Amino acid sequence: MSTIPTIDPSIFKAYDIRGVVERNLGSEVVRRIGRVLGGRIHAAGGTEAVVGRDGRLSGPALAGALAEGLRDAGVDVIDVGQVTTPIVYWGAVELGAGSGVAVTGSHNPPEYNGLKMVVAGNAIYGAEITSLGAEVAAAAASEGASGAEAAGAAAVSRPARGGLREVSLIERYIARVIGDVKLARPMKIAIDCGNGVAGAVAPALFRALGCEVTELFCEVDGTFPNHHPDPAHVENLQDLMRCLRETDCEIGLAFDGDGDRLGVVTKQGEVIFPDRQLMLLAAEVLERQPGATIIYDVKCTRNLDGWIRAHGGVPMMWRTGHSLVKARLKETGAPLAGEMSGHIFYKDRWYGFDDGLYAGARMLEILSRHADPGAVLRALPDSPTTPELQLRCAEGEHFRLVEELRASARFEGASRVIDIDGIRVEYPDGFGLARPSNTTPVVVLRFEADDAAALARIQAQFRAAILALRPGAALPF
Repeated sequence: MSTIPTIDPSIFKAYDIRGVVERNLGSEVVRRIGRVLGGRIHAAGGTEAVVGRDGRLSGPALAGALAEGLRDAGVDVIDVGQVTTPIVYWGAVELGAGSGVAVTGSHNPPEYNGLKMVVAGNAIYGAEITSLGAEVAAAAASEGASGAEAAGAAAVSRPARGGLREVSLIERYIARVIGDVKLARPMKIAIDCGNGVAGAVAPALFRALGCEVTELFCEVDGTFPNHHPDPAHVENLQDLMRCLRETDCEIGLAFDGDGDRLGVVTKQGEVIFPDRQLMLLAAEVLERQPGATIIYDVKCTRNLDGWIRAHGGVPMMWRTGHSLVKARLKETGAPLAGEMSGHIFYKDRWYGFDDGLYAGARMLEILSRHADPGAVLRALPDSPTTPELQLRCAEGEHFRLVEELRASARFEGASRVIDIDGIRVEYPDGFGLARPSNTTPVVVLRFEADDAAALARIQAQFRAAILALRPGAALPF
């Protein structure tokens, strides 16, 4: 009989399950999660689940444990092997399962792994993940209290064991994308996969689209020996910038560890951050769907509002978090959404989930119509801005601090305060944001303004407001 593991509630995050392998996310924990998740799939009317994994060294063992748990619950498992997270989402649709789980640590260090879950076509997040964790913990506690007799009784009452079959999806996925996306001309591109699982798909995909591809770190290696697979941080894009300088590649694309986020770098070495990427993508969608809603998260540039309106669309700011944005897109019927972190969600011609490779293909479809892609990207509106800054706090303190700011701080000259996710204070010439991270105990801060003086003024207001509540706080700005 298997050892009953301790269930650490901290692994059940706002958007996914994530932990350190063999510290709080071992195979036995994942197997038990699979059992409970299988029950939820049945409750939603499902009988099958797609299971895939990224390139982490712990992936095969954890994916196997997950499959065992799902099968214990009577769910038939479709094992699609080592694929990007979006291919798991796509496979759940393509294969008719409706549910799918990607075993992935996303952009976290090699010792991490986790689960991103879709049940009956809906990403589960927030309270659903919390309750799933509570159910897993309660089942473990009950088994520990009642011993082998109860465990044996539970085994007797369990549904018939689910089946297992293996399906290869990468070639089918590539065929689906190139059947949808058409480049106006061949392009020379560089791609940096950071040794993440996107390297198993991206080179073949972009060559099939008609690109001449220069590969950087496309060998899947779960130790990430070259740089961290996270294009949200400029330090991870230096190799791509160097490649663009030294070759005749026109544009550079970078992907995160599980392939659901996109980074873009121009020939001139400029990083086109995701909120500016969204401008170009939105303009193209709005040409065909005038009046459509375009969703973006609270960390994005204020230039998006005017840009979307000018192109005939309706801007909608929403809370940060890929599961939250995905759900909002589904609720509203919007054709496109994006997050500052690099998640781009296409419902237009696609399925509504975040897919870095598909977003990259759609980007190239637009840029291939122009002789100088860099010029098109550089022409997008831009403003002086800070990167994402983090104020580290004790566990739980980040939520309290932001709530106190929302309740008591006064920001002179502000035109409006948006509190759908933390506090975003907008001025006629910029904005400041403070929001509590849902994954780590930090307050996320970001500032943007029309010029350096306005940026300094807005930061000074936030600095004074935070220090009034937490004297001595080590502010990152």
